[in-house]
Formats: sequence, C-alpha cells, structure tokens
Amino acid sequence: MKIFQKEIVLKTYPRGFYLVTEEILSKLKELNEFEKGLCHLFLLHTSASLTINENADPSVRRDFLSFTNKIVPENEPYYTHILEGSDDMPAHIKSSLYGNSLTIPVKNGTFVLGIWQGIYLCEHRDFPSNRHIFATIIGE
Repeated sequence: MKIFQKEIVLKTYPRGFYLVTEEILSKLKELNEFEKGLCHLFLLHTSASLTINENADPSVRRDFLSFTNKIVPENEPYYTHILEGSDDMPAHIKSSLYGNSLTIPVKNGTFVLGIWQGIYLCEHRDFPSNRHIFATIIGE
C-alpha cells in the first residue's frame, strides 16, 4: 500500500458549474501508478465546492446554477457577512451545501466514474481566483 499527495491548481472560472474531470486527471499523472485504491479530493476554499454529476448535457450545469442561485439568493437583509460583496455569504452557504471534498475509487490508473458522471467545480463567486485541490491517493 502506498500514499501519494499533491496540490493541484485549477484554472480560474467565473461563477458557474464546470466539468473539471479531465483538468484534474491531466494534473494528477501520478494516478497512473495505482492499480486500485481511492483518491480523495479536498477543495481548499470556502466559496466554491465539488460535486459529481452528469457530464454530457451542458443544460444540467446551467440548471444547477439557476437552482442554486434561487435557493441561496444574494442581498438578503439578514446577511451580516457582507464586507467582501453581495456574492460572498451566499457563496459560503452554497459551498457548505455541495461540500468541499470527494472520494473517488481508482482502478487501472484512473477514476472509476459512471459513463455519465463527471467532477464539477462549483464556482460560487463572481470574481474568483484559481482554486486549489489537495489530492490524496491511497492504494497499490
């Protein structure tokens, strides 16, 4: 059994839901060294999140954005954490709703995902910066 860890920097995305499976795989070449195991991805931010969902139809990503913005609106009078802009507190709430980590099975040097599954970066800020993911692979 071996353990490998690496920090991955994703490119900057505007607010929205983005498939980043291939971007992560391209920056995690060491995954090829594992025949079986688990890969834990931990997003090092509080205003973005990670999730797994459909990787084919772009309307799914647009609908996620519309729905998420509807259930966690901006400019609510009860928000007190407002110094960083009207999108900041809603971004923190959205991040908590979707979560900041994923654990994905590994087989033959790649992720085990369903045919219609992809890893999403859920960007909840209007003016984000690069997002960092800390990856831990455990396996053999």
